[in-house]
Amino acid sequence: MDARVGVMALHGGLEFGTSRLAKSIAQQSAASLYAVVQASDFAWHLPSTQYDPTVSPNLGRFLRHVRTVFSIHGYHRPELGDVALLGGNNRSLAHTLHGALSSQGIPAISDLGRIPKALRGQHSRNPVNGPVEAGVQLELPRSMRQPVPLSGIVAAVTGVLVGMV
Repeated sequence: MDARVGVMALHGGLEFGTSRLAKSIAQQSAASLYAVVQASDFAWHLPSTQYDPTVSPNLGRFLRHVRTVFSIHGYHRPELGDVALLGGNNRSLAHTLHGALSSQGIPAISDLGRIPKALRGQHSRNPVNGPVEAGVQLELPRSMRQPVPLSGIVAAVTGVLVGMV
């Protein structure tokens, strides 16, 4: 596997299951991993656009090292139901992941017009768009961050990453 693909979890410890999911995907696909994991008693949600690679040397090195990235996030919007939202600026990769998730029976939306603007991961300062080929922001409801759906999500993302070799 080319470790020039990466997996990120910027809100680990705050968005339940995201860091565990990112770590599992990275281990199974030999991808590079960047995770920020907060202590359980610290609940500060720093928006992704405020993660600055010029201020965080580790983030800067990670984004320069990888060609593309999957950034794992959690959301709570009951009106959306239980669906994975695929944002970020690498739309081709988002559509590929959509197919992989669907093959695992996991409902997903990759059409940006159907994803709330705040969950699209389209801003140029969002680290998911930092690598040369940008990446996919994978937003998951809490129900998909539980152990059973996680296995299908891990399989889908790992399959896409391994297929990139």
